[in-house]
Amino acid sequence: MFAFANSFEQAAIARFLLGFIGAGFVIGIRMVSEWFPAKELGTAEGIYGGWGNFGSAAAAILLPSLALIFGGEDGWRYAVAATGVLSLLFSIIYYKNSSDTPKGSTYFKPQNVGAMEVTSKADLALLLIMKLPMYATLALLAWKLSPAGVKMLSQELVYSCYLALIALYALDFWKTYQVNKNLFVKPVADIEKYKFKQVAVLNVLYFATFGSELAVVSMLPLFFSEVFKLDMVYAGLLASAYAFMNLASRPGGGWISDRFGRKKTLLILTAGLALGYFGMGQIDGTWPLFLAVAMAMACSFFVQAGEGAVFAAVPLIKRRLTGQIAGMTGAYGNVGAVFYLTVLSLVSYQSFFYVIGATAILGFVTLLLLEEPKGSIAEVGPDGEVTLISVS
Repeated sequence: MFAFANSFEQAAIARFLLGFIGAGFVIGIRMVSEWFPAKELGTAEGIYGGWGNFGSAAAAILLPSLALIFGGEDGWRYAVAATGVLSLLFSIIYYKNSSDTPKGSTYFKPQNVGAMEVTSKADLALLLIMKLPMYATLALLAWKLSPAGVKMLSQELVYSCYLALIALYALDFWKTYQVNKNLFVKPVADIEKYKFKQVAVLNVLYFATFGSELAVVSMLPLFFSEVFKLDMVYAGLLASAYAFMNLASRPGGGWISDRFGRKKTLLILTAGLALGYFGMGQIDGTWPLFLAVAMAMACSFFVQAGEGAVFAAVPLIKRRLTGQIAGMTGAYGNVGAVFYLTVLSLVSYQSFFYVIGATAILGFVTLLLLEEPKGSIAEVGPDGEVTLISVS
């Protein structure tokens, strides 16, 4: 659909639909957690996520080349369409060769699928608060499509979007209450409890890590082009080095987490992320080009290793909720991207990098609330049997 769009509106709608592919990432996080023990989970999740991000960088280089091979005005269309064909073929391979769990393992499902379960009234309030930024981001996107932005939607339609989002949040609020209303009747058994603040902290960290990566990948070619007066193609190739680091750095962050602990790794990587972006804020036309690229790559290591470390911790909070937790944490990455790119539209490149660095400091502070996963988590099967799953 995207490849053969003939207007901005068609391309925008197709791109919106392509965004649903992000749901596949969340499913993979849950599946990987079923197949690997806790002591190897960071590395496994890091390889999984790293290859995904690396794929976007590889496509940024390969697709233009493929478009030139096809040639003509429609070469880019055939190149993009080829990715659709490959995806369709791989869906068949994946379906025929994968299973939810290793043979003999139990797949623990959420007791309620309408909303995320929490285990205290305070956690319920925090969950409802943490949902607000996601709805606010959708409202911001609607505003960007309004006559005040790219003029794709009429003002009346934008107002309708706002009302729909308010109604959707109200429904979400109600469903969340319905799933967790037992909290107002009797306390949750200790064996079933988990702390939602763990999820909230990881959300903030993914906002700063993956959110900043998405934003920087989008703007870095133009940044190099304008600051160093480069041709856009050359600037794009240099900027792709930022995303190419994913192949090693995201698995590296997961591996370090496995060896030295989740919290300690995240503290170090978040501090490095903040320093990296403050360093990028210093880049100007007087810098040697190789040094600017080296700074971007060094910063990207901490960003992407941080992403790997975040998802090294996500599956260790509550196994049956891993999909929902990963979905919320992953969504915060996109919330961060929209926030940072909105900031970029209002301030200079230098201020943009400084804002990311400041949010990384905020993430560092919230990390102090994170508890290192230890011992085991308990899951209760449909028959009442308790299974202990090691998280250390």
